[in-house]
Amino acid sequence: MKIVFLESGRKEADYVKSKLGKIGKHKIVFFEGELNHNNLSAVKNAEALVLFIGSKITGDVLKELPKLKYIATMSTGYDHIDIGACKSRGVEVSNVPYYGENTVAEHTFGLILNLSRKIYKAIERTKRDEFSLNGLEGFDLRGRTLGVIGAGHIGQKVIKMARGFDMKVIAYDRTPDRKLMKKLGYSNVSLNNLLKNSDIITIHVPLVSGTRHLINMDNIKLIKKGTYLVNTARGEIVDTRALKYALDREILAGAALDVLEGEEDVKDEAELLKKRVKPSDWETFIRNHLLLKDKDVIVTPHSAFYSKEAIQRILDTTVENVKGFLAGRVRNGVA
Repeated sequence: MKIVFLESGRKEADYVKSKLGKIGKHKIVFFEGELNHNNLSAVKNAEALVLFIGSKITGDVLKELPKLKYIATMSTGYDHIDIGACKSRGVEVSNVPYYGENTVAEHTFGLILNLSRKIYKAIERTKRDEFSLNGLEGFDLRGRTLGVIGAGHIGQKVIKMARGFDMKVIAYDRTPDRKLMKKLGYSNVSLNNLLKNSDIITIHVPLVSGTRHLINMDNIKLIKKGTYLVNTARGEIVDTRALKYALDREILAGAALDVLEGEEDVKDEAELLKKRVKPSDWETFIRNHLLLKDKDVIVTPHSAFYSKEAIQRILDTTVENVKGFLAGRVRNGVA
């Protein structure tokens, strides 16, 4: 079987070879880049693909991969894969359900502290040999209300950290766990209630049809003036138009974003020029560039998951997923 690993560097390739190199006569190929139309022909005969979120598997892409039987994504989210098309084709899909709960939660709180104490501004200023405190006054987290959208594995870690800072925590979760609420000391509220009453809002839900533009032009106006927004989940959960609207009108005092809506276009502008895009896509692209320049916005490059320990967990789980498929037992299947 031909197994193609995409978005894998030398270190990852060496590790995978050491774990999979002795299981039968399978051909394992590695590409550092993401799957796109330029290299699609190179993986045409692949029977198994291993990839990360940069590689988009659409119905059209599947048509170009007639031998494909299995996809392993090295991520928890799988919104970059057309699951319906995979089911229709009989292509099995696995993910890595748990790897970065504390990793993403720690990055989230790093962003929260950057916002609350204006650390990013202070560092930039002192690098210019300026030591004035003007404009650097922050605020304590103690006594503030943190609104957590999504009290899953990552959200729970964030709640625990927030309680350690003596913050009040409210959460919006569609399936609230009352035992967990009592144990961790938070209350579950409606989304509108959370938007109205939070000092800081942080997002920890997956991107599915029901969460796309969960925060939008209709409900962003409910947010109380001076609130901060943190997003380490998926960019498309927040309508970029609404986000820019709230920042421009100082509904939001600031934002910290590890993800952007349509972030792949920001990373590769040349590819955007080759695609057929809707006017709304261009508008999002322009707004993203404005966000990058906004003095009250912090943007990190989708790196919340990126720690040594998390990468190791991803690799170990992915190797086991591939081994399971080769042995006829799909592990962590999502399709």
